[in-house]
Amino acid sequence: MRVLIIVENLPVPLDRRVWQEACALRDAGHEVTVICPQMRGFNEPEEMLEGIQIFRHWISGEASGLGGFFAEYTTALLGEMISALKAWRRRGFDVIHLCNPPDLLFLIALPFKWLAGVKVIYDVHDLWPEMFEAKFQRRGLLYQAIRLAERCTLALADVVLATNESVRSVILERGKKHDSQVFTVRTAPNTLDLTAPVDQSLRKGRRHLVSYIGVIGSADGVEYLIEAVAHIVRTRQRHDVHFLLMGHGPEYDRVLALRDAQGLAAFIDMPGRVTDNFLCSALQTMDLGVACDPINTYNDHCTMNKTLEYMAFGKAQVIFGTQEGRFSAGEAALCVMENSAEKLGDAILELLDDEPRRLEMGQKGRDRLMGELSWEHSVQALLQAYQAVG
Repeated sequence: MRVLIIVENLPVPLDRRVWQEACALRDAGHEVTVICPQMRGFNEPEEMLEGIQIFRHWISGEASGLGGFFAEYTTALLGEMISALKAWRRRGFDVIHLCNPPDLLFLIALPFKWLAGVKVIYDVHDLWPEMFEAKFQRRGLLYQAIRLAERCTLALADVVLATNESVRSVILERGKKHDSQVFTVRTAPNTLDLTAPVDQSLRKGRRHLVSYIGVIGSADGVEYLIEAVAHIVRTRQRHDVHFLLMGHGPEYDRVLALRDAQGLAAFIDMPGRVTDNFLCSALQTMDLGVACDPINTYNDHCTMNKTLEYMAFGKAQVIFGTQEGRFSAGEAALCVMENSAEKLGDAILELLDDEPRRLEMGQKGRDRLMGELSWEHSVQALLQAYQAVG
């Protein structure tokens, strides 16, 4: 089949889930085209990469407020429609694969389904209504519009992909879909270099290295980690731990300013977006990972990439005890069951001071990722979903 994948919030190949799906579909014999934004260093408007055609379009920028979201989504929809028409003229497509957020991409798929009979697959990366509420702490008319967009996308979709079972259960309830129309495709990493060299210089001369990898946005809770470091350094008087926070996002400058205002620049490195080589060396070197996404109705349904990446390198982690975080990490995580920076900091020190426990947890996490949560299992579900629309 000829497949068109549209993703709005990250470019490929940076968006690991989308890129892994595109490569799996290519390996299964499908002809794959991806539409994504120009951002984060991936600015080529058109590229053929590993046999996959990529069209990248301009957007106004990564939004942090309501006005910014309106500008981002408006420019993105325009770029996506122009790119979709270009893909239709070049190759055509039999399936259009929509990766949320946002749930506005049904507007791109609608004319192709109505006029040309193209099948639609809805890939639910995030529950957008819950995401909106977590970011803005309110509902109202805009929230209701977002719920409507989700319902429209579900109604248009022939098949839905969910990142985990809790998302799948929500989709079955909201979308009135049959079990045979909703497939769980998890996001286990399969492209990380597990043989990357250790880089002890990342410790900055300290005994322990604790790392965070991920987006630095309003829903990611990185400010909790900054406050946890302040607790570790000032209240617990521990100066033997260095922190490496890798990633970028709309709240990066604010979090960086918070670090500096707390006088923690000597204890926290924030290099922004890093190369794959740097990332893998850091994951290989660190003693402990942190997932500080706070407990709320949005994060409860999210499988965090960072959690799986820590597990891939056999590293224990401390997380806030979201529903899906607890399920994904299993025995590889020490869960903090309330959104408390002080308790997060105490949990970090608890594991750093118990190396045998930490190593055992890390090994259990790696074994779990290589087994039940492996990407190979998800590929089978992905291909079954495509068979269902074929």
